[in-house]
Amino acid sequence: MTSPSSRPGSDLGAEPLESPGILRRADQSLLAGLVFLGGLAAAFWWVTSGGPRGGLVRWEELEPREARFLVDVNTAEWPELCQLPEIGETLARRMIEHREQQGPFRRPEDLMRVHGIGPKTVDLLRPFLDPESWPADSPADGLNAPGPPGVE
Repeated sequence: MTSPSSRPGSDLGAEPLESPGILRRADQSLLAGLVFLGGLAAAFWWVTSGGPRGGLVRWEELEPREARFLVDVNTAEWPELCQLPEIGETLARRMIEHREQQGPFRRPEDLMRVHGIGPKTVDLLRPFLDPESWPADSPADGLNAPGPPGVE
C-alpha cells in the first residue's frame, strides 16, 4: 500500500495543474463581444418597434375572430362531433352508433332519429354541417325539395 505522500501530484503545497478550458481566452472575449452585440441589436429592435410605448402587441385590443368549421356527420368520429354545439361525448357516440346501424344520415333532419337530438338541436347544428356530406340522391334541405330536372 502506498502512502498519500508517495502518490504523484499529491503534494499538499503543490499548485494544481492549469487545465485547458473549452475556449481560449481570446475566443472567450470574442464570444462575449458577440453576445453583447446581439443584446444591443435586440434592444435596438425593441426600441424601434415601439417597445417602450407598449406598442408591440396589445392582445386586449384585438378583434375576436370566429373559427368556422364544417363537419361531415357521416364520417366524423366522436371527438370531432363533440365540437358541435349541444353535442357531448354520449350524444356523439349515439350518433355514430345510429349511423353504423341505420346507415348514413341523408339530410339534417335525420339526426332527430338519434335519441337526444330534437328540432332545436338540429337548427343549432345546421351551420356546422357540411352540405357536401349528404348523399347525392337525397336533398339536404328537406323532403319537399325539387327533384332533378325532367323528373316528375
